[in-house]
Amino acid sequence: MKVKVLASGSKGNSTLVMSNNTKILIDVGITVSKINCLLDELNIALNELDGILISHIHSDHIKGLSSLIKKYKIPIYARPELLYDLIKYVPVDSIMVVNDTNTVIKDIKVEFIETSHDVTSYGFIISDPKTSMVYITDTGYINKKYESITKNKDIYIIETNHDEEMLMNGPYPYHLKQRVISDKGHLSNRYTGKYLNKVIGDNTKYIFLAHISENNNTYDLALEQIKEEIISKHFNDKQIIVTHQNEETELVEV
Repeated sequence: MKVKVLASGSKGNSTLVMSNNTKILIDVGITVSKINCLLDELNIALNELDGILISHIHSDHIKGLSSLIKKYKIPIYARPELLYDLIKYVPVDSIMVVNDTNTVIKDIKVEFIETSHDVTSYGFIISDPKTSMVYITDTGYINKKYESITKNKDIYIIETNHDEEMLMNGPYPYHLKQRVISDKGHLSNRYTGKYLNKVIGDNTKYIFLAHISENNNTYDLALEQIKEEIISKHFNDKQIIVTHQNEETELVEV
């Protein structure tokens, strides 16, 4: 499996996941031209994509979706609960409704896990024949029932949105602070660190720190607090990748 985060943050999110035979995007929160440029660097054309997964319909996750679907016939795989949100932006016949909790896109298996945000939202467990990864952003907490199925994966892309102290002492109005820290908001550095400490294992090769707030966190602080929480796991700096809003990550392969 190969993974590259194209953009991550409050202004736009998109991630490329590839197996031997399959290429998919998670979220289309940046422009089609930007995605095209980034894929072109990998010698990948947009019409080679086999599917799109959408976590939820906030603009930083679907900003480029409508334009992309107008130009390219790429199926969107979505649970029925998300269908009613998506049809406001794309034709219904572009959506492959997944009635079960999982689906298969060529040689990739996708398992949908419910997340907790202020709109219907999902995370994903994505597997090819040899490798598996977890993708979770934009959630106030991770349900304990998912701990067992998210354990010891090869790759984690997971939200480290804010530092609690920076958030509470920062410029946001009180009601917005309460939204961010609520069960329907976003994961803090500390929460994610503690969660990772429970689930990462010997198979884990990479952790991507995602959706980092420009106002309530810093890239260095997110990295520092995650390292503090998982220090007993003997991870080195090269295994933890900090994602950025305006800069794609390296392409990692497991």
